[in-house]
Amino acid sequence: MSALFIGSEIYRGSSYGRAHPLAIPRVPTVIDLGRALGWLPREVYRVSPRAKPVALQAFHTPDYVAALQAAEAAQEVSPEVRARHGLGTLSNPVFAEMYRRPATAAGGSILGAELIAQGGHVYNPGGGTHHGFADRAGGFCYLNDPVLAILRLRALGMRRIVYVDIDAHHCDGVEAAFHGAGDVRLISVHEAARWPFTGALEDEAGGAAINLPVPRGLNDTEFAMLLEEVILPATEGFRPDAVVLQCGADAVTEDPLSRLTLSNRSHFATVRALKAIASRLLVLGGGGYNPWSVARCWTGVWASLAGHAIPDRLPDAAQQVLRSLRWSRAAGRNPPDHWFTTIEDAPREGPVREEIRAMVRLVLPRLA
Repeated sequence: MSALFIGSEIYRGSSYGRAHPLAIPRVPTVIDLGRALGWLPREVYRVSPRAKPVALQAFHTPDYVAALQAAEAAQEVSPEVRARHGLGTLSNPVFAEMYRRPATAAGGSILGAELIAQGGHVYNPGGGTHHGFADRAGGFCYLNDPVLAILRLRALGMRRIVYVDIDAHHCDGVEAAFHGAGDVRLISVHEAARWPFTGALEDEAGGAAINLPVPRGLNDTEFAMLLEEVILPATEGFRPDAVVLQCGADAVTEDPLSRLTLSNRSHFATVRALKAIASRLLVLGGGGYNPWSVARCWTGVWASLAGHAIPDRLPDAAQQVLRSLRWSRAAGRNPPDHWFTTIEDAPREGPVREEIRAMVRLVLPRLA
């Protein structure tokens, strides 16, 4: 099966609010860029279904799902619901599609799990909401679609699953869901001392997790070392039936919510490397709060998964998609030209610091 792309128009025009980091367009820009480049013909595009409450309850509690639906319908929450379920906060505000949008992302990831169960590679850029808990929203995530996808893979007979997460923020909701699970291995590269302040090196989540908390300024050379010496051996050594990759774009240097300095080439290299060793691979989106770096990164992720050659310079139609974006932050007032004209960043290489080497040495005994 060739690679498939899961998308939806629900993301177009939907926003967490004007002041929220997720006020920016993300998935629609990836769809528009993909179409402008001829990379999204009808035969590879699937419309994401909206997950039904019973499907969400494979992980989330019935009370929480009902509270999320009620909050969307009423466009308000009580102090009790806010305290119990984390809805109506600065991070997880009340907005028009606050149930339908995450339920669509979850439906896309569940569909992705069903598709890769037959073999192949699937991309759901609207997914990757890894901070959601069973009974509570957190970190811009109302539902946890990676957990729901893994549970669906289990239900379809996948006995061993590897979850790789390269978002700048630790996947606390996924780790909590599979703490101590012998059939799921989580591998997370995330910025140390960054919210949610979990995922320490010594945190093995009951044997289920390999956490790689990296220092500020992580460069492409250091990431390549982690990929080759930890991520790929840990994935292959687990002998997974399926792999799920969360590709948060907030690890790229222009993102305002992290202090890592990766180019998007690190994301593309991860996709290509896992694609080469995984007969079943589901790729998800995640964080990312600069509209240009998210669009370029996630479009390049699709190219890497589907086997498209990334052009050195974008054609006019694709450039127009990027030139139409607006961003209220200072960096959006005078964006550099390459944000409009290219997808692939220049490499951001550098020395490998001793703390990265020491981390690898400490983790290697756990990879068998």
